[in-house]
Amino acid sequence: MRRILFAAALTLAALPSVAMAHAKLLSTSPAANATVAKPTKLTLTFSEKLLAPLSGIDLTMTGMPGMADHAPMPIKGFRTAVDRDGKTLVVTLPRALPAGSYDLNWHIVGADQHKIAGKYSFSVK
Repeated sequence: MRRILFAAALTLAALPSVAMAHAKLLSTSPAANATVAKPTKLTLTFSEKLLAPLSGIDLTMTGMPGMADHAPMPIKGFRTAVDRDGKTLVVTLPRALPAGSYDLNWHIVGADQHKIAGKYSFSVK
């Protein structure tokens, strides 16, 4: 039995290494928890190339200055594309975001075919 386990371990070790890691979010603009002035473009950069048709975001305004009971409001009308490097998701907004707080939910499919999702928040002054 030991010989079989040892042989199996050697066989696995001899196989070409396959990347087992999934795409990771490396950076965003605006950054998580940042306060920025009226952005017209958002970017999310990942560690691996993305499959553009299966990657995107949902953007929701969660608060507005002077309105304590502001209901979450989905932001629509933006364009999403993967940049030339294949690793950066670029969101072009039709107009600058107004002052308020925002949640950005992202979902991507990396080159490894795995779907990954996440969320971060930022504010606009």
